[in-house]
Amino acid sequence: MNIIRNTYNFFRNLGIKFKMGLGFLFLIIVVWIFCLPESLFEDDTSTVVSSSDGALLGARIAMDGQWRFPELDSVPFRFKQCVLLFEDEYFYQHPGFNPISIGKAIKHNLTKATRRGGSTITQQVIRLSRKNKSRTYWEKGIELFLATRLEFRHSKDEILRLYASHTPYGGNVVGLETASWRYFGIPAHELSWGQSASLAVLPNAPSLIFPGRNDHALKNKRNRLLRKLRTKNIIDQDTYELAVLEPLPQKPIPLPNIASHLVERAQKEHPGKHVKTSVDRDLQLQANQIAKQHYHRLKSNAIHNLAILVLDVETRKVLAYVGNSPASEEHGNHVDIITKNRSTGSTLKPFLFSALLHEGQLLPNSLVTDVPTVINGYHPKNFNKKHVGAVPASRALSRSLNVPAVRLLRQFGLQKFYNKLQKMRMESIHKPASHYGLALILGGAESSLWDITKTYASTASTLNYFVNHSSTYRTNEFTEPTYLLQKELDFGKDQFEPPALNAGSIYHTFKSLREVNRPEGDENWEFFDAAQPIAWKTGTSFGFKDAWAVGVTPKYAIGVWAGNADGEGRPGLVGISAAAPILFDVLATLPQSSWFMEPFDDLVTLEICTKSGHRASVFCDDTREEQMPENGIKSATCPYHHKVFLDAQESYQVNSACYPLEDMVEKSWFSLPPMIEYYYTASNPNYKTLPPYLTGCSGRQDELMQFIHPHLHEEILIPKDIGKSHKDVVFKLAHQQAESTVHWYLNETYLSSTSNFHELILPMEPGDYTLTVVDQEGNSLKQPVSVATASGN
Repeated sequence: MNIIRNTYNFFRNLGIKFKMGLGFLFLIIVVWIFCLPESLFEDDTSTVVSSSDGALLGARIAMDGQWRFPELDSVPFRFKQCVLLFEDEYFYQHPGFNPISIGKAIKHNLTKATRRGGSTITQQVIRLSRKNKSRTYWEKGIELFLATRLEFRHSKDEILRLYASHTPYGGNVVGLETASWRYFGIPAHELSWGQSASLAVLPNAPSLIFPGRNDHALKNKRNRLLRKLRTKNIIDQDTYELAVLEPLPQKPIPLPNIASHLVERAQKEHPGKHVKTSVDRDLQLQANQIAKQHYHRLKSNAIHNLAILVLDVETRKVLAYVGNSPASEEHGNHVDIITKNRSTGSTLKPFLFSALLHEGQLLPNSLVTDVPTVINGYHPKNFNKKHVGAVPASRALSRSLNVPAVRLLRQFGLQKFYNKLQKMRMESIHKPASHYGLALILGGAESSLWDITKTYASTASTLNYFVNHSSTYRTNEFTEPTYLLQKELDFGKDQFEPPALNAGSIYHTFKSLREVNRPEGDENWEFFDAAQPIAWKTGTSFGFKDAWAVGVTPKYAIGVWAGNADGEGRPGLVGISAAAPILFDVLATLPQSSWFMEPFDDLVTLEICTKSGHRASVFCDDTREEQMPENGIKSATCPYHHKVFLDAQESYQVNSACYPLEDMVEKSWFSLPPMIEYYYTASNPNYKTLPPYLTGCSGRQDELMQFIHPHLHEEILIPKDIGKSHKDVVFKLAHQQAESTVHWYLNETYLSSTSNFHELILPMEPGDYTLTVVDQEGNSLKQPVSVATASGN
């Protein structure tokens, strides 16, 4: 009976211990499963920026002050062979720890004065992730436990990649890729056998952690590894002999800094990432050199900053990015000019020109008015302070005349043009249209080189896509560019309506911009004539603070800005001399490009008046057929050709009231309004003015026109007003012909024009003036005007 009871108790006690053992084992398994964090390494990493071919453009140090590049995608073959042979020859066979190595290490440490480690690469990854805690046997046990779990969770290649990415190489250099650049100035995949062996042995010896010191010891360790590689037939004899002759790494060398401002931008937008950009490294280096050369040219005139941006028209990706010149810190060399808003100068004029063509309000060579102009107190002036009366619109654009641009903006509509710019996604022009006024077209708004260049690129792409894709457009053509290599932009869906401007208007705009583009009177321009075809525009802001040059070919868009980062203006800081030479130097580095293809499906054949550039009227005697934007059919016919009646000798104008009807000669005559004609004749010697009226065939001017207010010899009194020196004065005129148009001048300065009802309100200051009016027939009337301040009691 006792035997049975004892046997029962034995098995009952054994069951409890067995269950406890199972429970403890289960607990160990649970701990093992969850012992590793989701990510082993949470350290800050450096921002690394590379070009489209993988070359390093630059990098910025991690937040913790370490040069720690983002993790490698893979471990280079040479380094892999070296580190495995040196650190863990049986890496691909063990489960995370090597019992033989551990046993040898324990025996060595018990019998020798020096210490030896038996850690595998997997255990070293664990130790690195635990921030190199004290190397006790307890810690070794933890590392071994965690290493087996790491082996279960990751592949061998992934573990090796973690090791190469996080191994320290002395000072603040962490990771193979970082060490490769800091010690040899090349990417890790280009390391030679000798360089790979040096970096394989370097982390293993703390006393050698600073290359350049203890070179003899480091060289011995490297060469022993190379001999082992030779013995294992991993490398041949020739490779071995060459490898042992290679120099050792010395103190860390500076990292490349090829696109410093783009690197800074990438750090802000993608911190701690490896940013693979679309930048063409060769083009970037050439652009840097061009920037350096022109910086030295410009700084002699105290112009210290410039920026260059090159975009691929088709992909809208950045090919070159020079954010600033190599100026000193004192002159703001750290400022990324490409992203900063500056006065746009004349860079928006092509978009207005194209918008007018798009709506049929203008034809490319229609004569536009260039006379002294005042609009609500705004008095625009051409760069050379001169006027030509009338000029073909395309020439006004290519010569960047300001007065025609302002008048055309008023014709098109300020708000409508502002809305057009919004459709083109010029988001930096974000204030209401009324804030900018008509000065919008002359630099009254601000935008960045990034926005301006991308808008030119988008218009070029609009034209290219229409020609190459069955006469269709894309809904998202004016999308934001990118410098990210792998980012594909969404240009939207095909549609038949243009997103902002149609292909025909863009084509004729580019055709006009291909012509010589400079202010009137500038000499020595032949330098640019031999360049490959490009549509380009310059711009200069008020006060000579910003110089622009922007151009497009079917493949590339180039934007250049020059000036001072602090906004200081300088005489001579104009687009044509400061920025344009840079643009053409950049253009010369690009592959030769053809010209834009003609968008025939968006063009119509129109009969054009040769002299005026307008659609021919019945009175135009010299015409030609041209391909014009489709809406050109809506444009007005020539307003400058009239039927006139002359005497038999064609010396005088006559009419039936003063000359025999049978002797009259009927003739078509190209005649400009008097105000325009006055300036036009000076620059067009072949222009023929209308003959005068035959005596008795026209009335006296004072019979045609008469001032209603002020009366002759009447003194105009304006009241005293504290804080204001002027007062609005009303001028009124009566004209015999109800449909007349009258042009007003004050002291020979053009003010405005009135039709039918002739009344003008002007802000006047005390003084003596001469008021002149001229009607469309050339009849004029002058009157002195005296303005005085009323005396107050």
